Amino acid sequence: MSPSKLIPAVLLLALSAGTAFSQILEVGMSGGVNRMSSSTLGGGEAYLEDGWRLGARITINPYRFCGHEVGYMYTRANMNYQGVSIGEAVHQGFYNFLVYVTPEGSKVRPFFTGGAQFSTFPFPGYSIQSGGSQTKFGVNYGGGIKTRLNEKWLIRIDYRQYASPKPDFFVTETTGWLRMNEVSVGFAFTM
Repeated sequence: MSPSKLIPAVLLLALSAGTAFSQILEVGMSGGVNRMSSSTLGGGEAYLEDGWRLGARITINPYRFCGHEVGYMYTRANMNYQGVSIGEAVHQGFYNFLVYVTPEGSKVRPFFTGGAQFSTFPFPGYSIQSGGSQTKFGVNYGGGIKTRLNEKWLIRIDYRQYASPKPDFFVTETTGWLRMNEVSVGFAFTM
């Protein structure tokens, strides 16, 4: 190998050496409750009720104290419109940056997290395939704790608040931000 090709290869190897051995992949599922706040819609004609949620997360921890996470959450709740409850789902996709309190390899890892997300609200009583859905973009933030059960499995507890503009399904304009508060418990397989 010529020196002009060897030097870039050695530099690339040296730059990636710090992350190559600490990189851990986590693939997991979680479930929990969803508590709504600031959930009034349509000038007070309707509001979103609390519900439950299920989701999946993939986390990559390339550094001792930091990581990246992407995921999907399905929330099932009801929309109360003038005293009548109608089934409502919320589909969310998100990216988060994680900052850990303890280094990679610790049995217990408290963390703080923040990132961006989208929330898709199908029209109440309909599925996402029926059309008429509204997608809103927002932010989320929170924290949690991960505890290793063994080399391959961990459990986690999360609290997050997802904030996005409210869906506007009604003639009266809806303003403000909807806040969805997640409390969940999950498990993950680590590699």
